Amino acid sequence: MVAFGGLSAVLQVLGPFVPHSGSVAAVGLSVGACLGWGLMRARPAARVQQVFRRPDMTVVVEAGDLFDQSTHLVVGFCDTFDTLSAGGRVINDDSLQAQLLDRGYGGDAARLEAELSAALASVEPVAREERADKPLGKLDRYPIGTVAVLGIRPRLVFGVAYSRIGNDYLAVSGVEDLWRGLGGLWDALRAHAQLDRVAMPLVGSGLARIGYLDRDSLLRLILMSFVARSRESAICRELRVVVRPEELESIDMRELAAFLDALASDPDR
Repeated sequence: MVAFGGLSAVLQVLGPFVPHSGSVAAVGLSVGACLGWGLMRARPAARVQQVFRRPDMTVVVEAGDLFDQSTHLVVGFCDTFDTLSAGGRVINDDSLQAQLLDRGYGGDAARLEAELSAALASVEPVAREERADKPLGKLDRYPIGTVAVLGIRPRLVFGVAYSRIGNDYLAVSGVEDLWRGLGGLWDALRAHAQLDRVAMPLVGSGLARIGYLDRDSLLRLILMSFVARSRESAICRELRVVVRPEELESIDMRELAAFLDALASDPDR
């Protein structure tokens, strides 16, 4: 309707000077062009990109596979940094933590555990569970926002703790936990990523059970946190949030594009 209204206004001005502008064929062609334009505009977008100038950086949100990205990666962990699934009881076999072991380390659990132990050696646990209370998995609990930097360049993996796993093996997080986790992540990226590109998932949308926030809200929370901290000091030259294709239909990409454009145009937001 927008396209048809605009085209009609143009034709009303040019009509007297253009022969046959009011013919059936011309009207049909105009309506067809408007419908085609409208369908293209209504097609769901699979990618949104926004360039910022303060600081100089790019934010991308796209559907895809996190482990296919040729960038540094972010993977969410619980506060015990468990890695073994124990038949799916501790770590869900479909989670990114399980995929990290399978696809990032070729199933070599010993190597992943060694790197985690080295990365967490300087961090003091805030609590330790008794084996009788937590029969499976690890016992030491680390502060929310702890980041374990794994791997070697050119591809580091930043494992950030933003949820707490109960002794019933259910991971739970909240907005405050996620915000604290994101703060720790940005600090770690600033210290170790050397401004290289970083890809991260839509943390909080899966098994961490931040169920009272929809994916749109989670995404905006992540992006607001990143932009706000980037304006204090540059974090990376590109942040890429990779959502699973099945999540895309629950995200309004056009509204997201408008949201990012507003953030980029107003440096005080």
